[in-house]
Amino acid sequence: MTGALRLLAGHELRMLGSLGRWVARRRHGVPAGASAFGYARGQAAMMYGFAFVCVVESVGMAVLLRDHPVLHRVVLALDVYTVVMVLGLQAAAVTRPHVVTADALRVRRGAQVDLWIPVDRIAAVRRENRYTHTPCDGELNLDVGARTSITLELAEPVRHVTVLGRAKDVRVVRLHAEEPERLARTLRARLTRARTAPSPAPDPPA
Repeated sequence: MTGALRLLAGHELRMLGSLGRWVARRRHGVPAGASAFGYARGQAAMMYGFAFVCVVESVGMAVLLRDHPVLHRVVLALDVYTVVMVLGLQAAAVTRPHVVTADALRVRRGAQVDLWIPVDRIAAVRRENRYTHTPCDGELNLDVGARTSITLELAEPVRHVTVLGRAKDVRVVRLHAEEPERLARTLRARLTRARTAPSPAPDPPA
């Protein structure tokens, strides 16, 4: 199995694991004392609609292929797999929210993106609604339903690794949150705390 296939298999396993977490109402990677910020509602209608279309298509194919049992079983397996993957995408978005800890922001989009940004690398936090996102070098756009609501400018780049293992350095991150004002306030409070923290006392002379 090539490296790309291993990465894709890992991605699908994370989605399947998210289905279990979704049923159990458990979130991934939200430690005690951290603040979680969801974003999945912005894509829910589209994902559920897609899953419904897949189910209808499965019923239609079952009728068309009723006289071809082998082909019917193959198509049915593919249809079931597609529905499970669509629900897994939504489950991953629900159970893997953005997370703000004392010293970092963990930005996520389902099981596809998981990016840690140290607070001391964030130069500015802007509350900004965007509905168009032109790909640019050094920028990471994590739109949900074609929308982002928070823009982060970084003092130093952070490395983002895609699902297929490609790495790139980013200095601007745009993301969506269901409570963008609260996320912006929380990040600014962390920034203020980090910038005003007292410096460690120097070691006493020998």
